[in-house]
Amino acid sequence: MLADAALAVGLFALTVPVTTVLGRQQPGAVPADGWCYALIALSTLALAVRRRRPLTTLALCTLATSAYLVGGYPYGPMLLSYLIAVYTVAAYLPIRRAAVGGAVSLVVMLAHTVVSIRTSPMGLAGVLPGSAWVAVPFAVGATVRSGRETAARTRIEQTRRLADEERLRVAQEVHDVVGHGLAAINMQAEIALHLLPTRPEQAETALTAISRTSREALDELRVTLSVVRRDAGTDRAPAPGLDQVAALTERLHGTGLPVTLTVTGDRRTLPVAVDLAAYRVVQEALTNVLRHAGTATATVRIGYLPAEVTIEVTDTGRGGPGVAG
Repeated sequence: MLADAALAVGLFALTVPVTTVLGRQQPGAVPADGWCYALIALSTLALAVRRRRPLTTLALCTLATSAYLVGGYPYGPMLLSYLIAVYTVAAYLPIRRAAVGGAVSLVVMLAHTVVSIRTSPMGLAGVLPGSAWVAVPFAVGATVRSGRETAARTRIEQTRRLADEERLRVAQEVHDVVGHGLAAINMQAEIALHLLPTRPEQAETALTAISRTSREALDELRVTLSVVRRDAGTDRAPAPGLDQVAALTERLHGTGLPVTLTVTGDRRTLPVAVDLAAYRVVQEALTNVLRHAGTATATVRIGYLPAEVTIEVTDTGRGGPGVAG
């Protein structure tokens, strides 16, 4: 509103003195008078609401400009307000409404051509340049609107693509958390079933480990899924990282998988994405040991180097049959 109001006032301040001067210099033009200045004020000041009321602005500018031309007043910056009004309609309204408004405006604007047919040396040929007053700004406005809509569609598609990528990331996180938790619980349950008939007191230890593992897996799953929640008041635990690897290996001891953790170098804070990815590498590797390595021990080596972090997970299991190499 402020920008449009400034445009309207500035154009009015420009048009009045320029029209006064042109009235003295253009042969055959009617000198500017009170009616001329009133039409200038109506046409230029209507631009103050051009983006809020495009059709109203176009109607006022059309009537004022057409009356101005029929009155024989000098050609000058008065026509700029009409061009801006046509541009605004094309740029901010749907194409059908804008086209209807532009067509009606063109018919009204050509009234001065019809009135001056007998006196004008161009006669009906004057309709062509008069049509350009509508066609040119309308085309420019339609082009701007089309570009704006294309940019908006691009932003929407980019937002949708980012949302899809985020959902895929969350799905992968859920897979890692659930897969590791279920693998550990399955191993502990098999130990409990094996010990229950002969050594029930040791089976209780395995069942306790199942309870602890399931609770920790649920907590981690809750943290992972919290990224898709939009509750501002929800407290979110930090994403897992290499600092939690020690707790991870401790949990696996209860499943009967001895894990040795070795950390070399100066431990430091990593970017969240890197820290999380490193943790998932260790988690997925140890889950695969649980599932496929059979009776084995595992070793996790984490090395902090000046420009990188290295992770190595090895086990002593033989695994299943596979292709050589």
